Amino acid sequence: MEHANEIAMLLGNFGFPILVSIYLLVRFEQKIGELSDRVNSMARTIEKILIKDKNK
Repeated sequence: MEHANEIAMLLGNFGFPILVSIYLLVRFEQKIGELSDRVNSMARTIEKILIKDKNK
C-alpha cells in the first residue's frame, strides 16, 4: 500500500510538469518544421533571383 501512495505522490508532483514539457516539445517541433520550410523556400527564391541576374 505504501508503494501506491508513493507512486501517486510522484505522479502528482511530476506528472503535470512532464505533460507540459511534452506538449511544449511537440509544439516547438511543429514550429521549427515550419521555420525550416520557410527558410528553404527563401533560399530557393534567392537562388532563382541570383541565376536571373547572372544570366542578364
